[in-house]
Amino acid sequence: MTDASIKDLKPRSMEIFHELVSAYLEDGLPVGSSRLARSGKFDFSPASIRSKMSDLEDAGLLFAPHTSAGRVPTETGLRLFVDGLMEFNRDIPAEQRQSIDSECAARGISFNQLLDKTSKTLSGLSNCASLVLSPSSEAELQHFEFVPIGVDRALAVLVRSDGQVENRLIDLPAGVPASAMTRAANYMNAKLKNNSMIHAASLIRNEIAQHKAELDELTTVLVEQGLGIWSDGIGGDDAALILRGQANLLDDIQAAEGLAEIRGLFDALDARENALRLLDATRDGDGVKIFIGAENNLFASTGCSLVIAPYRNNDRSIIGAIGVLGPRHMNYARIIPMVDYTSKAIDRVLGR
Repeated sequence: MTDASIKDLKPRSMEIFHELVSAYLEDGLPVGSSRLARSGKFDFSPASIRSKMSDLEDAGLLFAPHTSAGRVPTETGLRLFVDGLMEFNRDIPAEQRQSIDSECAARGISFNQLLDKTSKTLSGLSNCASLVLSPSSEAELQHFEFVPIGVDRALAVLVRSDGQVENRLIDLPAGVPASAMTRAANYMNAKLKNNSMIHAASLIRNEIAQHKAELDELTTVLVEQGLGIWSDGIGGDDAALILRGQANLLDDIQAAEGLAEIRGLFDALDARENALRLLDATRDGDGVKIFIGAENNLFASTGCSLVIAPYRNNDRSIIGAIGVLGPRHMNYARIIPMVDYTSKAIDRVLGR
């Protein structure tokens, strides 16, 4: 198949192609000439439709999964159809905008909670699986504090300048006064201000090791536990993956071998390096990206596609991505603008 062979196709053949792909996306089943003829959108016979379907097959846009069956779009054909959808700025219904906006407007939750709630909403609206990628952040500290919880526990809370909030429950030595937690938090805020997490952690540990920090033994213990909130200050390439609505995708797969492939895909997505690789693939250019089948090694042989868009912090740097994972016959016309709107809604939250 070449670009020239597609350009040689008659307008009526392309009309057949558009209608066939639209019908395929409704249920994922092969589409025959009789089904197209019954649609009432063409004024020529099923034999003429079959002839034009044959031309489309020769051009590499359609194929027959079984002998004497209807046709389905190839990955090239589906890409051609989806790229055509991308040229139109489709809006989403007001009720969907309201659902997404209400989650993004929630107060008193961490950034990861926001991503979790938004991903659940996106999964419900799309009736597919939703996927959120968020890399580990090296943004500067905005605030750090210890929040007492009970007699011997506290919540260490770290707020970053890009809006992300990390927290961890820590065990306290018996009888720790509130003043010790305040001293530890004040020291960390002073040392971490305008520093990256990795550099600040190294600075604090060096001061403690050289006894330069004017901290008593109890406060030093609290500072050490506070440093543990970002994996002992080591940092690295961890990527948080939030996947919701997997059952929606599994319900669409009937064959046992299909279920095994989908479960294998979930395991692959859980791998840190694959999550980061997928995130990197969204960084080229702006807007929504669509990965169809074998266009990405993660989805080869799974019968799945991914619609994904990056979200940015208040410096307009890409820090993560959100998307919808579904079957090849997902409703792209509805899901593409939904993913685009959701990523922009997260942008607005991070830009406040």
